Amino acid sequence: MFRKLLNSELGRPDIEEYKSLPKSPVTVILDNVRSRHNIGSAFRTSDAFRVGHIVLCGISSTPPSPEIHKSALGAEFSVEWSYRDNTVDAVKELKDKGYTIIGVEQTENSVSTDDFLYGKRCLDPSGRYAVIFGNEVHGISQEAVDLCDFTLEIPQWGTKHSLNVSVAIGIVLYVLHR
Repeated sequence: MFRKLLNSELGRPDIEEYKSLPKSPVTVILDNVRSRHNIGSAFRTSDAFRVGHIVLCGISSTPPSPEIHKSALGAEFSVEWSYRDNTVDAVKELKDKGYTIIGVEQTENSVSTDDFLYGKRCLDPSGRYAVIFGNEVHGISQEAVDLCDFTLEIPQWGTKHSLNVSVAIGIVLYVLHR
């Protein structure tokens, strides 16, 4: 009744074809993400949404890495990436290039992902956006938050005040790409 499709039936591009496809106007910035598995997951999710670029900052590890590869399943080869020592410098560089900077963080006056999900807000398709995701314990540095054009918050109803960064990346990229 519900036969699982084979990978060969999904019509996915190979890495070379993927690289030539149009990309999303979104860049993902990882601000001191410490887990290589979370970084690998960021690559894999970014591949799924055809994110144009990932900027790995600070203590965030870079490929090649067995741990990144284990979660990325090869997406570290399909998604373009770069490394910056400092997140603030990376954000300033993108701001200078005309990017709108979005921090995924709980802040005063943060915008709910619901506003994007239910059509109250949307991204300008002609714009360019950089979305910052923070460290697993400390979130985005305050200095980077201070440079954001706005912050985005994922509503939560449990006892914890945060989600794993890889989960947050999946939710936010899905919401922004609707």
